[in-house]
Amino acid sequence: MVTPRASVKADAVLVQAVIAGALSFAHLHDLAAAAGQDGWKAWAYPISVDLLLVAAWRRLRSVGPSRLAWCWFLIALVASLGANVATAGFLDLEHPPAWLRFGVAGWPALAFLGGTLLAHTPGRVADEEPVAVQPAQVAPTASEPEDPPSVGIGARAPGEPAVTDATPPVPAALVAHARKVAEAHQARTGTAIDPDTLRARLGVPSQLADAIAAQLT
Repeated sequence: MVTPRASVKADAVLVQAVIAGALSFAHLHDLAAAAGQDGWKAWAYPISVDLLLVAAWRRLRSVGPSRLAWCWFLIALVASLGANVATAGFLDLEHPPAWLRFGVAGWPALAFLGGTLLAHTPGRVADEEPVAVQPAQVAPTASEPEDPPSVGIGARAPGEPAVTDATPPVPAALVAHARKVAEAHQARTGTAIDPDTLRARLGVPSQLADAIAAQLT
């Protein structure tokens, strides 16, 4: 909800903007007329200056600060302020200097160039957030044997050499654990544990299970 104080403040700013715009418009018209641009041409000059100023400011607000927008904003601002100062008695408008006539005559081409650049030059592209790329799953080749799906006691850890056809070395702790498993199986079933059952209980490859079973006998 807009408070009365905010409404009064907004109205005061609007009135101030209208007064400043009217005075600047009149000064630009008088300067153009003094430089030899009579009739409708004198009225077109302030419109051209104000439109370039608004276009540059809009570019600064929408696209962001850039050398292009600031350059043409300052050019239009200098043209507007210069007209205000020139009509205050600093120049003899009855006999305008040659450089003033030259500047006023060349302003349409300069304003057209500035408006075209502001309207058709692309702005800065926002940096896109990098997209995380998931590493591709590489299928195991013949030279890289796939690890066994079950990981248990005695299973090959990453970095260890693969089990070959030769009898693999059996750690003493694994043999002791296998012996306890075998004794528990014999006490429960009354029969000695076979290599397949031992391999399933320990979760080790068949070659390693055979080696452990050979040491248990």
